[in-house]
Amino acid sequence: MASKSEVFSSRWGMLLAMLGMAVGTGNIWRFPRIAASNGGGSFLVAWAVFLLLWSVPLLILEFGMGKGTRKGTVGAFAKTLGPKFGWMGAWVAWTATAIMFYYSVVMGWTIRFFWATITKEIPTEVPGAFWESFAGTNSALITHLIAMALGVFVVSKGVKGIEKAAKILIPSLIVLVIVLAIKALTLPGSGRGLAFLFTPDWAELGNYRLWLEALTQNAWDTGAGWGLALTYAVYMRQREDTALNAFVIGFGNNSMSLLAGIMVLCTVFSIMPDAYGTIVGAGNEGLTFIWVPQLFAQIPWGQFFMAIFFMALVFAAWTSLVSMIELASRILQDMGLTRGRAIGIVGVAGLLCGVPSALNMAVFQNQDWVWGVGLMLSGFFFAVAVLKYGVTEWRETFINTGHSDIRVGRWWDWAIRLVVVEAVVLMVWMLLQSRGQDWRETWTLFSNYNIGSVLIQWAIVLAVLMGLNRFLVQRSLAGDESG
Repeated sequence: MASKSEVFSSRWGMLLAMLGMAVGTGNIWRFPRIAASNGGGSFLVAWAVFLLLWSVPLLILEFGMGKGTRKGTVGAFAKTLGPKFGWMGAWVAWTATAIMFYYSVVMGWTIRFFWATITKEIPTEVPGAFWESFAGTNSALITHLIAMALGVFVVSKGVKGIEKAAKILIPSLIVLVIVLAIKALTLPGSGRGLAFLFTPDWAELGNYRLWLEALTQNAWDTGAGWGLALTYAVYMRQREDTALNAFVIGFGNNSMSLLAGIMVLCTVFSIMPDAYGTIVGAGNEGLTFIWVPQLFAQIPWGQFFMAIFFMALVFAAWTSLVSMIELASRILQDMGLTRGRAIGIVGVAGLLCGVPSALNMAVFQNQDWVWGVGLMLSGFFFAVAVLKYGVTEWRETFINTGHSDIRVGRWWDWAIRLVVVEAVVLMVWMLLQSRGQDWRETWTLFSNYNIGSVLIQWAIVLAVLMGLNRFLVQRSLAGDESG
């Protein structure tokens, strides 16, 4: 259990740390691409709906569970559901940690491209030439090691270190993104990008794919259901509110996504309107590391603003990576390890397990696919845990406490029930999208994008975690029993 000294010193510091957890590269590189690929303004309507029907309900749940149990995900699930269900919390922890293994690679990319901007190695005459010469090489391995070292450094300073880093990085990130958005709005022709992003085609709302993409984006860019908010909530002060904080984090996070959308789409429509389809369809890596340098090369002070862009990406990735390292470290601390030893183990594991993704893009894409879908199962487990406990009783016990700024009503009970449905629908839809033409293509272990790769790896991890459940739970709750 977290000691009384391990708490955020203020609500401001806690909110900034939580916002750092939520705001990551998914806001800056994934949101503009997904919004543009799904109708712009029409997508925003569905995206805003699922902010209230997925992200905020799950964030409220995580805040309440973390603060109420003062345990990482394994102990929190065991306390909520009973000792037999600690493996669900272990799944949540594993999924976020598995993402950490390759997310540090992504942060390494942002570091390298920021440096390449400073040294004017980019933009290159041929779009993507620098990216092709870098991705999957020893240079990417080096930047992965640097990224993990930076993340471990912050976490090693304790909760106060995380809070101090957030107070510097998050306001800086907000300023950088605002500067870039303002610059994009001043470009000639940027109004077309703004109109595209904010003018909905109401007929498009009848397209089920748009709603599923909006739900997927909310699951990715808010961090809801990852276990990260739960982990930081362990360090909340006793009198701290949960519900209002969840709303602030959810809306703050999505505001950053909107600013990123303005920044990217206004620039695309202004500079390369004829290449719009190619740019937004280039994938996350392609949009960011191939086309962004080409876009900034064509605006006044382009090199300067490109440096700001990649610096913002570094900060966004850094704060998110810190939260993933802290989550894994919290689990080991609950099991009796000292904080220093727990962080050391997580740091070494992150360094080693990230090597395959750093050196091989196929491995990176496979892991991104497998554990990205795994997040939906994590959200499902959170909702099921509360439903089994008794959703109304849970709300009154862990959310509507005497220190709550706002009272959460029965709408939340129905929202959590809906999360179960949403999670199942998303998982089924995502897996069906990856069906191969031949059943043998569908059932391979490490293919980039298929059903078998997900289900086989999930089955292995779930079997191991269920087998270790008794050990994990006993170690995680040992401190409570002795106390």
